[in-house]
Amino acid sequence: MKPQGSGYHAARWNEPLITEMGGDGQRGILPPEVEAEIASTTSDVLDTIPAQMRRKTSPALPELSQSQVLRHFVRLSQMTLGADVTPDMSSGTCTMKYSPKVNDALVRLPVVADTHPLQDAATLQGTLEVLHRFGEIMGEISGMDEFSFQAGSGAQGIYVNACIIRAYHESRGEGANRDEIITTAFSHPSDAATPAVAGYKVITLLPGPKGYPELDALKAALSDRTAGLMLTNPEDTGLFNPEIDEFVRLVHEAGGLCAYDQANANGLLGITRAADTGFDMCQFNLHKTFSAPHAAIGQGCGAVGVTKELARFLPAPVVTFDGDAYDLDYERPDSIGKVRSFLGNVQTVIRAYAWVMSLGAEGLKMVAETAVLNNNYLAEKLSSVRGVSLPFPGSDRRLEQVRYSWERLTAETGVSTTDLSRRITDYGLASFMESHVPRLVPEPFTLEPTESYTLEELDEYAAVFEEMSREAYEAPEMVTSAPHRAAAAKRDDAPFNDPQQWAMTWRAHRRKASQGVGRGDPGTNWK
Repeated sequence: MKPQGSGYHAARWNEPLITEMGGDGQRGILPPEVEAEIASTTSDVLDTIPAQMRRKTSPALPELSQSQVLRHFVRLSQMTLGADVTPDMSSGTCTMKYSPKVNDALVRLPVVADTHPLQDAATLQGTLEVLHRFGEIMGEISGMDEFSFQAGSGAQGIYVNACIIRAYHESRGEGANRDEIITTAFSHPSDAATPAVAGYKVITLLPGPKGYPELDALKAALSDRTAGLMLTNPEDTGLFNPEIDEFVRLVHEAGGLCAYDQANANGLLGITRAADTGFDMCQFNLHKTFSAPHAAIGQGCGAVGVTKELARFLPAPVVTFDGDAYDLDYERPDSIGKVRSFLGNVQTVIRAYAWVMSLGAEGLKMVAETAVLNNNYLAEKLSSVRGVSLPFPGSDRRLEQVRYSWERLTAETGVSTTDLSRRITDYGLASFMESHVPRLVPEPFTLEPTESYTLEELDEYAAVFEEMSREAYEAPEMVTSAPHRAAAAKRDDAPFNDPQQWAMTWRAHRRKASQGVGRGDPGTNWK
């Protein structure tokens, strides 16, 4: 099968930043003057702001016409690959899936878009009902008793878990002593990073022969200093630890709590639940598993669920219902406090709620079954591609994703996984996720096809990998010099190896370029 994307060529625009466009006096809209009757009954809003907090000069905002703004963002969109442009199964662990457009329409309704978060709860009854009902639905999915949707990302949801573990032990007078969190090497990196931010020492268990840690490794890490276990299962390899219930039992026996990072739950919906395995808390990414748009095309939301024994520690406020009306409960003295402003990204919750309601319980289970089927079909196809291998041979089947390896291809051709990740964009596919650091799998790449893609798209995707493998063996320079048909050429790595040329912002880059430091004219990077 010849890859359809072999005829692809991206648009390339030498597009400046929008702050560098336009000119004085250009306008996209002319707001009407304030009516005299209104002006006579109101004061200048600036009068309510202390003088020391006011800007001395107006912000340097760009002045553009509507057509300029439209052309600018359409051009940028033409240089971007994403889920709405191409089958985006490259971003393993990110669960890129189709997000129904009707759900975007729902959150653009005035009743959602024009709501102010400081409105009285009596005027937010519909929104609060959705939050409360979706909390109950998430409870059925996970087995947990109460949920908070305040966290603005998956990592922040995991951080909430770490803070709840700390609050629990502090309430028992053991906070100072229990200062260690155990995680696993192939869990999402946030399961190590966020407890570290919360002040914990992190112990990472390395994988055994089957790709996940063995019980003896956990036993050796447990002590009276153990605060809890925080891990992903299946891990970012797609491998599910079948001894997870024994892991949980041993941590509980040592006095710790167990937090289940369900970032990889897309293959588990309706099949297994966190509470049934004994976990005390969990976290889902609504902007992944529950189809709200992911990353830059949408707002994140970490849904944190806990057992009733830990509910008092959840971030405030919590949505309550007394049988007649919904309200916001701020009077929670044991709460870990706010982790984000107001109620979090409510629009993301509404999208996820609409997605679940459209599917129902059986539909959610079909999502998981289809995701696992797609993943194993793709794994079977890629296993026959020259140079590709699946690490940990003899282990169980992967669930919803696989961390593959190009180790053999690299040894035989000199072409690296990074070279291939660049080359794939020449076929109109997004660069694939290689691995988190450290790279325990040599020359890795991670794919997650989810339930959104058809058999034809899976076959097309596999055909691209077959073609790239052929190129690596027959014309490696074609791969190592890629991309050729993408929106940007291969970057020069030299500036990234020289601290004197590092620039954390575009303005800093422009300033250094004008001083002759770095790559010269910043515009050349858009060739």
